[in-house]
Amino acid sequence: MARAGGLPVEAGSSLAPLRQDDESFADFAYRMLCDELIVLDIKPGEPLNDEAISRRLGVGRTPIREAMKRLESDHLVVAYPRRGTFAAGVDIKDLAEISEIRQLLEPAAAARAARIASPQLRQELREFASEVGQLLPGMHSQQDLMRLDMRVHRTIYRATGSRHLEDILVRYDNLATRIWSLVLEKLPPVSEHIAQHIELLECIAAGDSEAAARLTTQHVTDFENLIRAVL
Repeated sequence: MARAGGLPVEAGSSLAPLRQDDESFADFAYRMLCDELIVLDIKPGEPLNDEAISRRLGVGRTPIREAMKRLESDHLVVAYPRRGTFAAGVDIKDLAEISEIRQLLEPAAAARAARIASPQLRQELREFASEVGQLLPGMHSQQDLMRLDMRVHRTIYRATGSRHLEDILVRYDNLATRIWSLVLEKLPPVSEHIAQHIELLECIAAGDSEAAARLTTQHVTDFENLIRAVL
């Protein structure tokens, strides 16, 4: 899984996106397109032309095709023979199934992270919890809050120390966040929802696996209820 770093570049921005030093061209293309698909900068059903994307990102067409294959396996794009590749649709009816899977996996992931995190990682989680607390009061953009939520989730997934579990969790969080993006303008400010992460990160850092699992269950449930309230 590519590590997201720095600030994402909006689709259509005149600023050239930056590739990280340790990032392959295919990983870079995957990261950029994944972000645009998740926050719906690339709209559901929109065609993805590899030549146009190649020019926009400054990446060859072969890495673009590699990225497209990964995005297809993530259920973020759909490829049709002789028609091309399109951004996957967002179906609100998928929310219940996605939430059920997350309810099973995310508490287990948080508990695992609390059990196995190294002393160095625990300190990083404490510092990140403090950073989230400092960032939230100045965050008024719903999209910025959504990106912060994604960043916290990915930090916790990485802390599980399981590449396979991390990949699965990222995939379903991406799908959930696409649904979130679809109704983002209808939602009240979600800063309180994001603030739940502070205690969660602190519990993982403290090694309290039971509290970490309980708080994660509540967070995923609150997310589903938040979305359903505006449907």
